[in-house]
Amino acid sequence: MTVIDPRDDLRLTFWGVRGSIPTPGEHTLRYGGETTCLEIQAGPHLLIIDCGSGARRLGWHMDQRRQVQPADLLFTHFHLDHICGLPFFCPAYSERFDIKVWAGHVPRDGSLEEMLARLMSPPLFPVPTTALRGCQFRRFTAGEAVGLRPGLTVKTIQLNHPGGATGYRIEWGGGSIVTVTDHEHGNPEIDAAVARFVEGADIMVYDATYRDEEYGRYVGWGHSTWQKAVALADKAGVRHPVMFHHDPCRTDDDLDRIAEQARARHPGAIVARQGLELVAGAAPVEAG
Repeated sequence: MTVIDPRDDLRLTFWGVRGSIPTPGEHTLRYGGETTCLEIQAGPHLLIIDCGSGARRLGWHMDQRRQVQPADLLFTHFHLDHICGLPFFCPAYSERFDIKVWAGHVPRDGSLEEMLARLMSPPLFPVPTTALRGCQFRRFTAGEAVGLRPGLTVKTIQLNHPGGATGYRIEWGGGSIVTVTDHEHGNPEIDAAVARFVEGADIMVYDATYRDEEYGRYVGWGHSTWQKAVALADKAGVRHPVMFHHDPCRTDDDLDRIAEQARARHPGAIVARQGLELVAGAAPVEAG
C-alpha cells in the first residue's frame, strides 16, 4: 500500500455547487445553495476555480489560516453565478495575499479588469476593482496550457456555452482533476475534444444541470445532463464523475435520487455538495 503525504496530494473542496443563482432554504440544506466555487490544493499550491457566492466563506477560511500562501484564481467565464462572490472575497482586498486572477475567454479588445469592473462599479456595487489590492490579473487563450507553478500542469479547453467558457485539467503528483462546467453537449467536434480532455481523469466535475428527460426544453442554454456525465465518464475511463452546477430548482431529495441513479450506472459517480472533499486517487471523504 502506498502512503500519500497529505502535503503532496491533489485535493478538491466544494464551496459552492449551484448554478444560476444562490438557493438558500429548507430544501437545499444538505447539498447547499451557494453558487460555484472550487478549492484545489495541489501539494503546496492553492488554486481556486470560479468565485461564485461560495467564495465568501472560502475567503473567510483563507483569512483565518495562520499561513498565507499564494493562490491562483481561475475563472471559467463571467456569468454572474461564477463571479458574484468576488466583491465579498476578503483575501482579494488584502495586500497580505498574492492572488493571480486568470481567464481564458477575455475579448481581444478588452481586459480581465474591465470585465470584472462591470460588476464592481456603480450603480451595481460601490467598491471598484482598484480596491482588489491582493490581486494581479492575467489572461490566456482557452486551449493553451497555463504555467502557474513549478511541477503543476494546468491544461485548458474551450467549452460549448453562450459567450464562451473554459474547462481546466489540473495534474499534480500523478493525480488529475478536470472541470467541465458550464458546457452543453451536442456539438460532435467539441464533444470529441472534451472526451479526449477528460480521458483517464481521477475526478471529473461536470455540468449536470438537467436530466435527459427535461433537457429538450433547454437546448441552447449551455448546459448538460447527469446522464451525459456518466456516459462520458464510461467512455473516457474517468474514475469519479461528479455531478455539479445543480439547477436552482433541484431539491435535496431530487439530488438524492440522481445520486442513486448515477451510482447504479457508474460506481464512482458522486453528486457534489458543499463541504465535500475529494482526493485524486483516493476514495471521497467528507471535509471536517
